[in-house]
Amino acid sequence: MSAAGSDQAIAQRALQQLRSRSAGLDALLADPDIAAQVDRLAIVSDFAIATLLQQPALLSLLVQDGAASPPQLAPGNRGEWAAELRRYRAAESTRLVWRDVLGLDDVDDTLAGSTALAERCLQLALGALEGEFAARFGVVRNAAGVEQRLIVFGLGKLGGGELNFSSDIDLVYAYDGEGVAADSTGPRAIGVEDYFSRLGQQLAKLLDELTADGFCHRVDLRLRPFGNAGRIALSFSAMEQYFQREGRDWERYAWQKARPVAGDIAAGERFLEVLRPFVYRRYLDYGALDGLREMKATIAAEVARKDLADDIKRGPGGIREIEFLVQALQLIRAGREPALRERRLQPALQALVAGGHVEATTAAALRDAYRFLRRLENRLQMLRDAQTHALPESAEVRERIANGLAMDGWADLRLQLDAHRARVSAEFDALLAPRRRQAAASELSTYWRALPDAGEADALATAGFSDVIAADASLRDLARAPSLRALSDAARTRLDRVLPALLDAAGASAQSDAALRRLLPLLQTLLRRASYLALLDEQPAALQRLVDVVARSALLAERLAAYPVLLDELLDVRVAGPLPDRGDLQRACAAALAASDTEAALHALGEARQALSFRIALATLDARQGAQASARQLAWLADAVIAAVLELATRETIAAHGPILPGEAAGGRFVVLGYGSLGGEELGFGSDLDVVFLYDTPGDVHSVGPRPLDAPRWFARLAQKVVALLGTVTGAGRLFDVDVRLRPDGAKGLLVSTVSGFADYQRERAWTWEHQALVRARCVAGDARLCAAFEDTRRQTLSLLRDPQSLCADVAGMRAKMRAELDRSDRGDSLGRFDLKQGEGGLVDLEFLLQYLVLREAHAVPALLVPRDTPGLLAALCAAGLLDQQACATLLQAHAVLLDAGLRCTLDRRARIMAQTDAISAARAAVIEATRVAGLAFG
Repeated sequence: MSAAGSDQAIAQRALQQLRSRSAGLDALLADPDIAAQVDRLAIVSDFAIATLLQQPALLSLLVQDGAASPPQLAPGNRGEWAAELRRYRAAESTRLVWRDVLGLDDVDDTLAGSTALAERCLQLALGALEGEFAARFGVVRNAAGVEQRLIVFGLGKLGGGELNFSSDIDLVYAYDGEGVAADSTGPRAIGVEDYFSRLGQQLAKLLDELTADGFCHRVDLRLRPFGNAGRIALSFSAMEQYFQREGRDWERYAWQKARPVAGDIAAGERFLEVLRPFVYRRYLDYGALDGLREMKATIAAEVARKDLADDIKRGPGGIREIEFLVQALQLIRAGREPALRERRLQPALQALVAGGHVEATTAAALRDAYRFLRRLENRLQMLRDAQTHALPESAEVRERIANGLAMDGWADLRLQLDAHRARVSAEFDALLAPRRRQAAASELSTYWRALPDAGEADALATAGFSDVIAADASLRDLARAPSLRALSDAARTRLDRVLPALLDAAGASAQSDAALRRLLPLLQTLLRRASYLALLDEQPAALQRLVDVVARSALLAERLAAYPVLLDELLDVRVAGPLPDRGDLQRACAAALAASDTEAALHALGEARQALSFRIALATLDARQGAQASARQLAWLADAVIAAVLELATRETIAAHGPILPGEAAGGRFVVLGYGSLGGEELGFGSDLDVVFLYDTPGDVHSVGPRPLDAPRWFARLAQKVVALLGTVTGAGRLFDVDVRLRPDGAKGLLVSTVSGFADYQRERAWTWEHQALVRARCVAGDARLCAAFEDTRRQTLSLLRDPQSLCADVAGMRAKMRAELDRSDRGDSLGRFDLKQGEGGLVDLEFLLQYLVLREAHAVPALLVPRDTPGLLAALCAAGLLDQQACATLLQAHAVLLDAGLRCTLDRRARIMAQTDAISAARAAVIEATRVAGLAFG
């Protein structure tokens, strides 16, 4: 019989059976459209037809697109629970087949529907059993008297919301043991562990046991701690202790998809937050690669078995390989990138694409293969409700499967299947490929392994080092380090591969001796951080990049040694892409405020600042962006940090003293002003921040709280808190050093001023140099209304009509005084070393020139009041005709040259004093000429 004839016979037989079952079915099937739908159902699923024969009323429900009602599981009817659950599961599973066959659901809908059905059955069963246990044993309560419930975690595809049609369900049971009484509270009280273990066992039996009605869901409890040898249910504290001491990489892999699916869902989610550091490390987790390779090798060995050749889950190019591809990349990177912490495979794959870790074309191919394989898997299982992943051996069944999927026969299905599996296999083979590092010079390897007592230092000379004696002594000290002797065998093996490679790369760099000298402190740190040794071992490109960076930047070498987490930045694919804009910086810093307390938030904020400034530094070092753009981004980053710290300080001040006004946000009338390089958006690496604080309150008000303060003291406390938090040393370093001496009356004045007092000071008592400083001042954080009030004061102050001669004398006199005290240039030698900031024709001369012109002309040209940064001020002066086009272009170039030279000095930990190049001499000349034309004699 042909395949078409065989399918027709199956359909006709099913229709006959259904018609004979009941008059109601016969009447329904008289409709040719319904009969045609049942024909298609019969070809795909014997199970669905068998269910309709057992539950004839179900067909009418399916035709009307209805769903079966969940069973009630009445307390006094325990004997019927299993049957009710099984009939319900069969009915709802048949509905899933019906919708799939008729094209009402796609494969994602079917997976989600299978997941939802399993969760519903779990929750129904658990709820019924909890009622029974409460009657028999009482309930478990914590010290506060609150009832405690079992938490059921779904792992695997259940946890990921992608359960296949006839899958078993991976469960782990837990309970919140904190403060729990030793026994339950009923007439037959039992111990807490026994209570929840019995409850879990009964739950599994109720779902899994094979009865006359079949099964509801097969339950697998083997993923719990210690597997089959472990207790059925564990307290959270016991589970946490297990994962800290015993947890292995495969368990991290399994718990990536964990999700509370029944019982106390909220408690389950809280525990997963506690467990998150076990699953996802805070850094790029290359230390997990060996474990992942072992898992991959196990999968590959199983795939090689001939009996799995036709297994679409475990066989070559199967579903499990796709899952491993995605989860392995998540395991390595999601600790650093929260967007990758996704339980579902397809969204996780998309997140990997968005993060730049998987090519879009590769992801599309894997996604298509996954959907194809999962749909085929469902159809294999829908046929007879069997947990199978193997392609059928029967030719007749093969054709049924192919025809049910609208394929042009089995050959067509097999052709598409083989193409998908081949692509998956290729990607799987490429993942975690064995290291292909080009071995470092054997002479260096031999030298290193012989230390500290032997070894020929000539190997260092051959490698390119000049100061061989110092290098050899330093390496022998490293080899004697106690932390090196304490390394595990695996970590020592990694070090013995990494260190010769580092020596080889450092010896080949332009500053070999400096590179090695800067690498050694980092190596001392890495001896305590095996994961970073793994990173350098696994990623030769990162190792080379590390040597390149430390050879060129003493500052970045110091930061890497102090904060090895920054090594992750060397591998971050975003490093070479567009740098974060102002909004990105604000979001990154604001995210730190989600931490549980101020200390944790400051640490998270410090890590974010370190990583972002490091990324800006790399772009500057590599000349991927100009110095002006880098200085602007550093200022924006400081703005974002200050805004986050102000939020933290406000929370703490309110907690201590209450809000300053009932019903209003306490920080609503407080602002932080940025002066100097911060205000001018020209911040350097490691610059301190010049800030001024203003507040405003309507009348004489006090805070409302247990320790109330009047407004001046409340806002003074807030300002003090901001300064203290910015300067607090955490594991991620200090955020910023802060200078508050530019406030009204300087060190003698109050830390925080009212906006009216600030305006009076600027109008009545401020010196010319303070008005100069106001040119670059701007509001960086706080209330928008108060920022607007500050802008009004600034505009009125800078727009005053001034006597040009007096102004010129004041500006020139102040600059001459500063230069005499601060200029570190070689005196009397026009070709000697030049102080980029304070020297004649340097950055401060240019700042004074622009400030002078703004103070002189702003009364007539309001546009000069808008920009604060040097490029913006130059553009405004040029647009107003106060500088000619040539002078503007020359000064803009001079500023870029001087700023770039200054930033590079800072990056290499050199004072901003350097021998003059042609470019610097030209920049100096441009600034000197412009100040001469303006009539400024700085002396």
